[in-house]
Amino acid sequence: MAAIQSTSAATDNKSKVITTFLDHPTFACAQCAAVIALQDELISKAFSGRDGRGYLIHSAVNLRMGRREDRALLTGVHTVADVYCMGCNDRMGWYYHKASDHSQKYKEGKYLLEREKLVKENNWKLND
Repeated sequence: MAAIQSTSAATDNKSKVITTFLDHPTFACAQCAAVIALQDELISKAFSGRDGRGYLIHSAVNLRMGRREDRALLTGVHTVADVYCMGCNDRMGWYYHKASDHSQKYKEGKYLLEREKLVKENNWKLND
């Protein structure tokens, strides 16, 4: 599964958005509707982001990674990078590069996505 696409902020980001996961339940950007992740990639809804609740997600697409930094979070110091939507450049959450505490290592390589930045797309089909 694709993880991240990179581009500079100066390019036309909307043209870099990939369409993927057709006919699958997804999480999409609330601002521009770019697909961000499959709902099947959800690990936990019991996380806190900067602006409220967050989802821990295995993998994501259509995100641009910002600069890596050490950040003091509720569970200790983690090396993270903010992630931005490729479609609209809205900050969606962050990517866990490294956790200093052994009990937090399971977060490494995963995404914390802000719940308020996502729309749940179920792709239900109604019978005619």
